[in-house]
Amino acid sequence: MAKVSALVVDDAPFIRDLIKKALRSHFPGLQIEEAVNGSKARQLLARTSFDLILCDWEMPEMSGLELLEWFRGQPGQQKTPFIMVTSRGDRDNVVQAIQAGVSDYVGKPFSNEQLISKVSKALHRVGKLELLRSRPVQTSVGHAQESVSALLGSRRSSAPATTARPGAGAQEDHREVQLRSPVRAQLRLAEVQLPCVIRRLSLRDAQLLVRRNERLPSLFESAVLDMEQGDEDAVVRINGYLHALSALEDRLESEWVLVTIRFVDQDPAKLESLSLLIAAAG
Repeated sequence: MAKVSALVVDDAPFIRDLIKKALRSHFPGLQIEEAVNGSKARQLLARTSFDLILCDWEMPEMSGLELLEWFRGQPGQQKTPFIMVTSRGDRDNVVQAIQAGVSDYVGKPFSNEQLISKVSKALHRVGKLELLRSRPVQTSVGHAQESVSALLGSRRSSAPATTARPGAGAQEDHREVQLRSPVRAQLRLAEVQLPCVIRRLSLRDAQLLVRRNERLPSLFESAVLDMEQGDEDAVVRINGYLHALSALEDRLESEWVLVTIRFVDQDPAKLESLSLLIAAAG
């Protein structure tokens, strides 16, 4: 039986693991490969055909948009599903991607249901979904443990913020700022947007103050933190996951929740913007 294959492209290991885990749980017969940025993905695509591409937008060396434009220019690749998975939800960016030939769009942070729905539609349009559904579904405890180990290993490896930036030393990479004046921001989860206040900020993570409401974030949930930088139009968007969660007050009725979001982006441009924001806040 013919194999159905997918390529996952993202510079953040944690995001790649989330996508792979969701795909494997819903499409057991899907063959999955991954690339850490657009440049590596282009090398793979130059020698291997895939039935589906799931790609981040902002990555070092080659962006998702640049990869999409190159890919659509290759012979016979005008109809292969290419789905952008990104925190760039602005209208201008969506229009850019549509003009370049994107098949669909999944906004970060995303739920498994949102991702699987988009993938199912894309594979159905090219007649590949039926091939996957006709394959026998095999459940494996070993495979599940393997997926969990991969996720935990990814988190351990991404915990130290050792990503180098031009002109930045290792000591500065670990710099942490307890903000003198809390900065307002927005925490975006898959199904809700929560206004928040940043109390502590570093290149590795941020501690946020979020008002308790009906939809509290959960541990290891993917998220995007939007922070204003200088003028109103400049926003630093950092992808991450919920690393810690606790009540601000030692009582059941605590109105505020302390949330720690661990960053997963490795794009030097994003880290540079974050570094400037830290410097201004300190």
